[in-house]
Amino acid sequence: MAALLAGAASADDRPPYRDAALSIEARVQDLLARMTPVEKFWQLFMVAEGLGGDPQQFAEGVFGVQVGVVGNDAEAGDAGSGGDGGDAGEAGVSGAARDRINALQRHCVEDTRLGIPMIPFAEALHGLVQTGATSFPQAIGLAATFDTELMAEVAAAVAEECRSAGIRLVLSPVVNIASDVRWGRVEETYGEDPYLAAEMGVAFVSAFEQRGIVTTPKHFIANVGDGGRDSYPIHLSERFLREVHLPPFGACIQRGGARAVMTAYNSLDGTPCSAHGWLNRTLLRDELGFTGVVVSDAGAVGGANVLHFTARDYEEAGALALAGGLDVIFQTSPEHFRLFLPPFLDGRIAPDVIDRAVARVLRLKFALGLFDEPYAEGTWDRRRVEKHCRLARRAAQASIVLLKNEGGVLPLSETPAQIAVLGPDAAEARLGGYSGPGRRKVSILDGIRSRIGADKVSYARGCERLPLRYTTIGPEWLSCVQGDTLRQGLLGEYFANIRLAGSPASTRVDPRLQFQWTLFSPDPERLPYDFYSVRWTGTLKGPATGVHKIGIDGNDGYRLYLDGKLVIDNWRKVTRRVVLADFTFEQDRLYDLKIEYFEPTGNAWFRLVWDHGVSRAGDAELGGAVALAARSDVAIVVAGIEEGEFRDRAQLGLPGRQEELIERVAATGTPVVVVLVGGSAVTMSRWLERVPAVLDVWYPGEAGGEAVADVLFGDHSPSGRLPITFPVAEGQVPLVHNHKPTGRGDDYLDLTGQPLFPFGHGLSYTTFEYSDLAIEPDTIQAGEIARVRCSVRNTGARAGHEVVQMYLRDELASFARPITELKGFARVRLEPGEASHVSFAITPELLSMLNVDLKRVVEPGDVRVTIGASSKDIRLRGVLTLIP
Repeated sequence: MAALLAGAASADDRPPYRDAALSIEARVQDLLARMTPVEKFWQLFMVAEGLGGDPQQFAEGVFGVQVGVVGNDAEAGDAGSGGDGGDAGEAGVSGAARDRINALQRHCVEDTRLGIPMIPFAEALHGLVQTGATSFPQAIGLAATFDTELMAEVAAAVAEECRSAGIRLVLSPVVNIASDVRWGRVEETYGEDPYLAAEMGVAFVSAFEQRGIVTTPKHFIANVGDGGRDSYPIHLSERFLREVHLPPFGACIQRGGARAVMTAYNSLDGTPCSAHGWLNRTLLRDELGFTGVVVSDAGAVGGANVLHFTARDYEEAGALALAGGLDVIFQTSPEHFRLFLPPFLDGRIAPDVIDRAVARVLRLKFALGLFDEPYAEGTWDRRRVEKHCRLARRAAQASIVLLKNEGGVLPLSETPAQIAVLGPDAAEARLGGYSGPGRRKVSILDGIRSRIGADKVSYARGCERLPLRYTTIGPEWLSCVQGDTLRQGLLGEYFANIRLAGSPASTRVDPRLQFQWTLFSPDPERLPYDFYSVRWTGTLKGPATGVHKIGIDGNDGYRLYLDGKLVIDNWRKVTRRVVLADFTFEQDRLYDLKIEYFEPTGNAWFRLVWDHGVSRAGDAELGGAVALAARSDVAIVVAGIEEGEFRDRAQLGLPGRQEELIERVAATGTPVVVVLVGGSAVTMSRWLERVPAVLDVWYPGEAGGEAVADVLFGDHSPSGRLPITFPVAEGQVPLVHNHKPTGRGDDYLDLTGQPLFPFGHGLSYTTFEYSDLAIEPDTIQAGEIARVRCSVRNTGARAGHEVVQMYLRDELASFARPITELKGFARVRLEPGEASHVSFAITPELLSMLNVDLKRVVEPGDVRVTIGASSKDIRLRGVLTLIP
């Protein structure tokens, strides 16, 4: 194999970098000296290639390729050479994807001059994103377990599946702090607390790195800005960054052994994070001692010119990124290499900067053994599939948080006469962001049916999570003449001004008007990105005869004419909104259509819409669900939110008519259990007092339906705890438990400053009593360790888990300290009447703070030690004194 890979006839002819007996550093330096500038560039370029790319597009070999993404075709569903035959959903991850990896690897190793292997990479946030892989609870749900041992088990299972598929690097975990629950990516995180995020992150990273898979904690260093908006610019003090956002990254690197880090899309104090020298060199390498590879988020390097406007073009953006400490440019297409290659060849990037980055990449590839064993030879068996399925169910059970349970409504009786299950999420089995399809998903509805019998369960959807009021008009309804040819769509004339003046700078046929010009103009070569106007003309075929609503969903500055009549006049620039007008259509009649639009500031959104084809069954559907609940013994309303990457939420209530559904079902008098599906906080003021029980199940994974049924019917006592704070209203956000003291108070004129549900909150089907707090010794010097002990007893009638939480507060410090800081947690299972002794070590690291010079010190004084069931439910309190 070695001779084949080297392209040589004998071992004696091998270059030193092919000699596995040499040190990694010797091999790196030998190979580096042989590389051309172009070959070096390709080692600093990674791409999301997917399943269908051509190996020849990677002419020189590449840093890494994302292979084996989700597919629904026969290739992706075949168990392949590594499985035991049959459906990949049963047998495990796709052998076809592994074959694809090997084909690409074979090209890199055998068809390029130096034979440098690539690193196959994938997303694996809560399961490998690939057909046939197990989908575990979403990251925020795993954080809700407050169980690092379980987290390590899940991570180990995901790592095993990655190795079976041939994956050697994952773009996970997300250890950003979820400081604002409006952020659409809260679901991907481990919550708002730096300590919890660090412990969960280390458990995840360690499991992967120990199995030879590189982890990539992301996004360095913060990825949510003002308004809870994804990748918004960050303007935070260095102290705050170090105290809140840095600890999880430091823990993943120094304790977990992470060998890659991903930069963030946003800018920090005006410099894009992908090109931020203080972040990527000073903080990451000099202070944290990181020796691995720094990679950009997908497309982030080019964002320096199209988003942040700090580089004139892609070439300069790439040069600035490498100078700012980035190693690898991550793009979505191999063709993008043309955008970034030139400065690697013309001297704009210093040779020593390039060589340092390439050397780090080569060290990683040698350390992974890819030069000596480049091909994936994973195996899979049904026993491991079943093991991971059981683990997914156990993890989901542990993640479920019981928020409210008045009157002991839960657990439900095992022999109800009839249960009504309502809501779209009951049947959908959503898995959350960055998920594969799951192997054999079990919905909440099916989990309940399986648990008590389908004959006792009636289902009604009730309403849509996002009701459809209108749809974009498709090309089959639109026509125009271009030259002498009749075309589907509308003829668009694009002007390089906002007055529709002069000759068009660009003319084309647009099949449908459905545009989001946020990064570029409609025609970047001919139009400014932020100053243009458009006139579309053609004909519109009438839908069914009658009155229909037609209009625009988009940025202001538009007019719509039908048969020469001005139907909508919104020729002003204020905001984005939906404007609809009634128009009487005759079926199949052709109407002259003209639309005019202007955009003077960029960031345009524009849709031509109507209500044709939109279901009008909303009231009847909701009424039918309410009627079903009224004749049932119990109603379970499963309600969910919409969120995700670049899908931040301005409003935190349940979308659509779900809140109305809950209210109307509660009004029937039937006991109601609300089951929340989603990865972030939900406001509940409209309906919380009307229902006796609320469960938050996050996105519980492929076995989530079974786990939810286990909790609903008492087979498992709920034991999850909130890793984020739930506010009463959006006006309180950002709201976290570990904020610093205020200059006055917390409350508003019209609302409390306290949360709806605090960080760490979660109820059980049993009760627990805390006692016998001991701090030994209660006086220590800096550098010494104290131990905190207490007793916890199950005082209820059921077995259950309690999550014991330790919080510290510095009573007096040279700088303001958080009002409370989580510094320890322990999950204990107790039978009725059973007691357990819980112990925490208070180390110098837990007691340290940043002084005036931002150096870690332990100051003398009193530290309040509190033990409780949440950040608000404190049961025991003591004081530890530190003396000089």
